[in-house]
Amino acid sequence: MDLQTAINIPWKRLLRLALERGGSYADLFFEQTIYHDITLRDGQVNTAGTHTDSGLGIRVLTGDQTGYAFTESVAARDMERAAHTAAFIADSSNPAPQSIRLQTIKTKNLYPVTDHWNDISPERKIPFLQEMNDLVFGADKRVKKVIARLSDTTTFIRFYNSEGTGFTDLRPMASLSVSCIMEAGGKTETASCSRSFRMGGEFLQHSLIEELAAEVVARTAFQFSAVQPKGGEMPVVMAAGGSGILLHEAIGHAFEADFIRKSISIFSGRLGTRVCAPGINIIDDGTIPFNRGSINIDDEGTPGQKTYMVTDGILTSFLHDRISAVQFGVPATGNGRRESFRFMPLPRMRATYMENGPSTEESLIASIKKGLYVDTFSNGQVQIGAGDFTFYVKSGYLIEKGKLTRPVKDVNIIGNGPAALADIKGVANNFIMDNGTWTCGKEQSCPVSCGMPTVLVGSLTVGGRA
Repeated sequence: MDLQTAINIPWKRLLRLALERGGSYADLFFEQTIYHDITLRDGQVNTAGTHTDSGLGIRVLTGDQTGYAFTESVAARDMERAAHTAAFIADSSNPAPQSIRLQTIKTKNLYPVTDHWNDISPERKIPFLQEMNDLVFGADKRVKKVIARLSDTTTFIRFYNSEGTGFTDLRPMASLSVSCIMEAGGKTETASCSRSFRMGGEFLQHSLIEELAAEVVARTAFQFSAVQPKGGEMPVVMAAGGSGILLHEAIGHAFEADFIRKSISIFSGRLGTRVCAPGINIIDDGTIPFNRGSINIDDEGTPGQKTYMVTDGILTSFLHDRISAVQFGVPATGNGRRESFRFMPLPRMRATYMENGPSTEESLIASIKKGLYVDTFSNGQVQIGAGDFTFYVKSGYLIEKGKLTRPVKDVNIIGNGPAALADIKGVANNFIMDNGTWTCGKEQSCPVSCGMPTVLVGSLTVGGRA
């Protein structure tokens, strides 16, 4: 499917077919994505690929019933079969005539592209990966292996629904990652880092290569001196930036309104109540220019927006898609997202972060007699109903008598989302957005980002050596 094909698709007929068995609402999600990736390993580029994925997803709603079908073909008979299938699944046996007039939604473009990926050859990309390789090897004699990968996608979306709303969106994405392996004294250590933005070829900057090379070398070298700390209950200072994964996993998922609608979330029934100390603001934002999690418009036709989930310590909004917004009688918040045309939209986060507070990182650390400072995370998980979470920490420091002392690694942080949120003792004024290749998996994958200033949590369980 290409742009011209999508324009010529008989969308009104498909919507009428989708509603032929009495659905109250239907939408069409046309998508085409062009992928490129190129990988350097052992000093040379040895993997490169490109492919195109395209198709149509059709959704029909009847009360709480959802019918969804997709096709990878835009042949008329295949699209019509998908419309019939979605209609059958959402059957209400009470058809009503539909008159559809199109009103196109126009939004501000948060990710304009001047240098399109489809016009950039592999020969132009390879020198950046080679520069990365050379910088990492040149920075430390212990480096034994470097793997650098550049990937990009360009996604064209065309959307129509039975309410007459339509939009198009061109969504770029660029990601660069590097892994480093070092050997010394019989030990092998590895680390990696990445950056990702909704950008075209403007993403390829020498300054970015230099930044990533320095970061991955420092992270890997750190591992040689770090040890696993003794476990137990203790205060934890979470560094600015990637610690925002705490907000995403332990709190953000529990604010997604499908979990609220089904009374699964630990925060069900708590809207308007205090969930943390005054002065704390937690946001899910789809409007940050070029951010990995940003969207001009979500996959249901709601413009991207900035949503305060927690305002001055009070839970003020959940994250809504169309279905939950109708049930709660509130506007959708622009969080209806999907992995591709093969999936129906769900409430999903975008860029989730906490605003600055009044403290400094130094004062938060100085207030701790014995605790832990953590700064690099690799993953996390949460039980939505109970709110219990676990995070794997790659690196940090012990805090002893108000100072950072011994470097630590391979630590599990265990806690409960609502309890940890309520136990935040201090928020610094050094906010950082982590622009790594964060991807959220919730039945399907979506690009996201996270960030926060340095935060002190009064007590968490640290899983280390006995």
